[in-house]
Amino acid sequence: MKALVYEGEELLRYRDVPDVVAGQGEHLIQVEAVGICGSDMHAYLGHDARRPAPLILGHEAAGVVVGGAMDGKRVTVNPLVTCGACPACTSARENLCPSRQIISMPPREGAFAQYIAMPDRNLVAVPDHVPLARAALAEPLAVGWHAVRLALAALHPSEERSALVIGGGAIGLAAALALRALGVADVTITEPNAARRAFLASLGERTVSQAEGQYPVMIDAVGYAATRAIVSALVNPGGVIAHVGLGEDEGGLDVRRMTLQEVTFIGTYTYTAQDFRDTAAAIFDGRLGALDWCRHMPLSDGAAAFAALRRGEIAEPKIILDPWA
Repeated sequence: MKALVYEGEELLRYRDVPDVVAGQGEHLIQVEAVGICGSDMHAYLGHDARRPAPLILGHEAAGVVVGGAMDGKRVTVNPLVTCGACPACTSARENLCPSRQIISMPPREGAFAQYIAMPDRNLVAVPDHVPLARAALAEPLAVGWHAVRLALAALHPSEERSALVIGGGAIGLAAALALRALGVADVTITEPNAARRAFLASLGERTVSQAEGQYPVMIDAVGYAATRAIVSALVNPGGVIAHVGLGEDEGGLDVRRMTLQEVTFIGTYTYTAQDFRDTAAAIFDGRLGALDWCRHMPLSDGAAAFAALRRGEIAEPKIILDPWA
């Protein structure tokens, strides 16, 4: 089969790789659409030791089951594979499973390929009216949904429902969409890239280049010291910060202000299985909007897509690759 293989820093090659073989309890899936994630870009730049070359990246996938009892079933893929038996899994917090694996990290190859194999519990059926390229957005949208769900659960009932999202990439936009779907109408996205800011504005998003004021809910979808400084300065007293981005490890938080003002800080990672299913349902019934903000390219042009992202030339929040184009 063909795959886009990460072979070293800023080096991707579209080439033949061994065919995928489904293991016990797994289904073979013909990948029809797969998104490029920020974590894929981190690996591409050599910034993610968890993803050593050579490796097939990609974990935002949808496709069609090949063979077995589910042959022909259209599915979107939860890429987080967990044990199902530990305290985290049995309390519906599968994202905290100590033995969790995610495709695109060893030992599991990713979905920048024509086929992948996944357990039955990781598949969500996609209705016929939903394009698979749209269903592939379930994974990044679930990240935003999970962060927003936790933030709103921690927000005091007396606080107004307004939010600032840091970063206008796919996760930041996902958080903005989830905020509105979950009842927060007043949402602002801060995004320094003028082209992306204009693109988001064309979608109806309220965007700014530099944030001002104060907000009860802050979503940091970037995760750099500079963005953490922004959220800790602008969050309301008694407000909530949900930290999603993994840009860099240290710096930025004003811990003294957070302590004196009783600010809740929540680190959020991926999503639970229920978050993924809830997000997929919201995609299918239209609660997250038209989701027409992607650029579509063949997987064979994947190296060029990454290079364009690296140069800041892509206004759209998401690139979707087609392994069969």
